Amino acid sequence: MGSKTAFPLDTATVQALLHARHPDPFAALGPHKHGRSRWVTAMDPGAETLSAVVGTKAYPLDRIDGALFSGKVPGTKPYHLRGAARGDAWEYEDAYGFGPVLTEQDEYLIAEGTHQNLWHALGAHVMIHEGSAGTHFAVWAPAASRVSVVGDFNAWDGRRHMMRSRGTSGVWEIFVPGAGEGQAYKYEIAGSDGAVGPLKSDPVGFGSQHAPENASVIRDISGYGWSDAGWMDARAPKHSRDAPISIYEVHLGSWRRRIDEDGRPLSYKELATDLVEYVQDLGFTHIELMPVSEFPFDGSWGYQPVGLYAPTIRFGPPHEFRDLIDAAHTAGLGVLLDWVPGHFPTDEHGLGQFDGTHLYEHADPKEGFHQDWNTLIYNYGRVEVANYLTANALYWLDEYHIDGLRVDAVASMLYRDYSRQPGEWIPNKDGGNENYEAIDLFKTTNTLAYGQYPGIMTVAEESTSFPGVSQPVDHGGLGFGYKWNMGWMNDTLHYMQLDPIFRKHHHDALTRPILWQYSENFVLPISHDEVVHGKGSMLSKMPGTEWDRFANLRAYYGYMWGFPGKKLLFMGCEFGQPEEWNHDAQLNWDCLQDPRHAGLQALIRDLNRLYRDRPALHAKDCEPDGFQWVDGGNADHSVLSWLRFGGPDDPPCLIVCNMTPVERPNYGIGVPTKGYWREELNTDSRIYGGGDRGNLGGVEAREEGLHGQPASIHPTLPPLSTLIFTFDGST
Repeated sequence: MGSKTAFPLDTATVQALLHARHPDPFAALGPHKHGRSRWVTAMDPGAETLSAVVGTKAYPLDRIDGALFSGKVPGTKPYHLRGAARGDAWEYEDAYGFGPVLTEQDEYLIAEGTHQNLWHALGAHVMIHEGSAGTHFAVWAPAASRVSVVGDFNAWDGRRHMMRSRGTSGVWEIFVPGAGEGQAYKYEIAGSDGAVGPLKSDPVGFGSQHAPENASVIRDISGYGWSDAGWMDARAPKHSRDAPISIYEVHLGSWRRRIDEDGRPLSYKELATDLVEYVQDLGFTHIELMPVSEFPFDGSWGYQPVGLYAPTIRFGPPHEFRDLIDAAHTAGLGVLLDWVPGHFPTDEHGLGQFDGTHLYEHADPKEGFHQDWNTLIYNYGRVEVANYLTANALYWLDEYHIDGLRVDAVASMLYRDYSRQPGEWIPNKDGGNENYEAIDLFKTTNTLAYGQYPGIMTVAEESTSFPGVSQPVDHGGLGFGYKWNMGWMNDTLHYMQLDPIFRKHHHDALTRPILWQYSENFVLPISHDEVVHGKGSMLSKMPGTEWDRFANLRAYYGYMWGFPGKKLLFMGCEFGQPEEWNHDAQLNWDCLQDPRHAGLQALIRDLNRLYRDRPALHAKDCEPDGFQWVDGGNADHSVLSWLRFGGPDDPPCLIVCNMTPVERPNYGIGVPTKGYWREELNTDSRIYGGGDRGNLGGVEAREEGLHGQPASIHPTLPPLSTLIFTFDGST
């Protein structure tokens, strides 16, 4: 053991290093000039001896105290460390021999809350730095007195890799040579009082362990070879207001399972084949994935995420998630993600009390705690937190070529008094209930997303009448492309659950939604929320006999696809799954052996085809001149009819719904043009499981005015059915 008198560190510094309390470890550890000599100081708790090796020559370091070693190492050439204990030896590069990776520009933008590529700076990045391979770690923890990265590469010992503070930005960083793909890690954070809290996962980590383990995992997300350039270049028109958009909502863990392998869910790679081919066959234009950001509790379905930047490991690593997106694009399908910026769970490894303070969340539970979900609410007014969320939206669009984001629980973010009683919430600066900071977050996120990634779409799940949700920001709106039409969903499902004998008293439930249809760009959603928590399946909601239930559901889907608005249907609803959705089991695929279920599935396929092929059914989903009532007032018969229009050269479509179990032959309906009206779809068709009552392919319009129209047709309306006719004057 060498003389301590020449050692350049004082006793207080030594003790601070040994006990992982030093606020600036790079000032003491690693190579430093002392007089004319280079001294190397290193921490290696497992070593009995430690040497610095330059080329082939080893320079023994003196043990100063415990795991701390120091000594002179001549010259300026790079060195590595060699430790030995109990007959074992190991060599490694010294993390404290490397300079910083982050730039002053990174510091400035992070502190300002405007780092649009935040994930390029923070997180764990596999890289070559100063000629050596390793991983750069960076994390925001402004109130911390010390931050260490711990993991598989350092025996989870917080003394080994204490990080470098980047000053007022609140960011800590270190490059760890040798750390790489697949290794688990967390952050050990000492608060301002020096107390060490629970180990924290990386807020910007790109991977995670399988539950119940919850460490972040180093994932190299660079260099993926995409094959979807054609899709990306041409996708913008597929998301415009005049495009056919029909969305299949999927919970990846319960869509289909491998019964032969203990019922495990399909992997991303398997889904890239099975799910993509299925959705393509049914004619949907988009897949919407319920949240894939890493989450600890299966029962949250992903809506309580901890790792916003990590695709869940449940179905495979990040590059295989990319394979799924790539396959969808190759098949001509867009992919939307459910995005959850509204709240996060209280799990101790997550964001709550991250650096010993209320860093990401509000301190006051009147602002920072969701009573409905027992979760924490982001402090959108803190610029770094808003930046964290906005950059996350951009991250998915950039790194994973996601085509759009469906933002969850927007109403809970817009209103400070959401689901709160008087005295349980804090008004804004003007005394109102609007959450100005959340509103600004939406505007900023949508502006950046549409500006940087042309051709994407954002969709708001917003259940109130907040104005301008899908209007551009420069016109005073929130900037979303579309909004879920929750009013349409609530009204129409209530109507369909009624016994038909009572429907005449609630006829306006099917007609009223047109009153607000053009106030926003709407998606008509039949989502997972409608088939859980005791609500039953779509099929079980329908009244009457077994035959009636299928007929009602077929008629309802015909009504939905004929009504203005883009479409969304949750998995299993397309074939009338008998049971309520269970996230712990696969869909009831066996029921497709029943022709009635298979017929319902065939109906959805044909509805999607017709919706895509007929501009009258989609081109003016969001334009009032694309819709005209023919007869919306026949409540006594529970019959309603309307016209849909596309461009001037597109033939109009007529939709007729009979919502009673009574066949109505020779039923008069006004139409704008005499000639032949082809029956393009009849939900009572035998191929869909119906009674096959119809009009032999179409009807001829007489030059007899009716319902304010110059001509009329007199088709047979089967019981509990929807018919879609297209004008075809050539016949």
